[in-house]
Amino acid sequence: MTDRCYLALIPMLALAACGGKQETPRPPAAASAPAAVPEPAKPADTRPVIVALGDSLTAGLGVEPGQAWPEVLQRILDRNGRKYRIVNQGISGDTTSGGLARIQAAVDLKPVVTILELGANDGLRGLPVKSTEENLARMIERLQAGGSRVLLAGITLPRNYGPDYIRDFDRIFPAMEKKYKVARLPFLLEGVALDPALMQRDALHPNAAGHERIANLVWKYLEPLLG
Repeated sequence: MTDRCYLALIPMLALAACGGKQETPRPPAAASAPAAVPEPAKPADTRPVIVALGDSLTAGLGVEPGQAWPEVLQRILDRNGRKYRIVNQGISGDTTSGGLARIQAAVDLKPVVTILELGANDGLRGLPVKSTEENLARMIERLQAGGSRVLLAGITLPRNYGPDYIRDFDRIFPAMEKKYKVARLPFLLEGVALDPALMQRDALHPNAAGHERIANLVWKYLEPLLG
C-alpha cells in the first residue's frame, strides 16, 4: 500500500473506531427549578357586616386612606371587642338616585346594620325635595326587606340655600325615622361643620380630625343597634 493510500484510510479508520459516526458533546441538563410552594389560603372573614352607604363624606374625600370615619369606626369596634366588619360604600358626588341604583350591592352583603348617609348632594344641587325623599324611602324599604337595620345619618345645607328649601329638606330625615321606625343620627357633622380646625379648606368636607369626631358620634348611635 502506498503512503498516499494509507493516508487516505486514516479518517475512515478513525470513524470506525468511534462506532461509525462522531457525536457532538451535549451540554449538561439544566437543573429544574424547585416547585413553588402555594401560600396557604386566608380564612374567609365571616364577621357580620355593617355597610356605610354614602357620598364623599363617607368615602373620605380629601383625607388619606384609612382616615375616613368608616375606617376609624372599624378601629373603635375592634377596640371594644365587637366582631363586626365595616364595608365602606361611599362614592364621592353620589346622590340619593345614585344610591338607589346601587342599593342591591349593599343588600347582597346581608348587613346587620346599614348606615345610610345620602342626600347632601341632592340638596347642594337644588334637586326636588320630593324625589330625595322618595329615593331614601325606597332604599330603606329595600334594606329592611333584606333584613338590615338602618341608621339614617341626617345632614343639612348651608344657610344661603333659602329658608323654604332648607326647611323642606330638613324635614325629610325625621319623616323617614317616623315612617320606617329607623334609628336616626340628627346631624352627621355635629360639632364638626362649623369648626375650621376640623374641616378642609372647602368648608364642606371634614379633615382627618373631623372624621375622628364623626366616627365617635356614629358609634354612639350604632352601638345600641348591635345588641
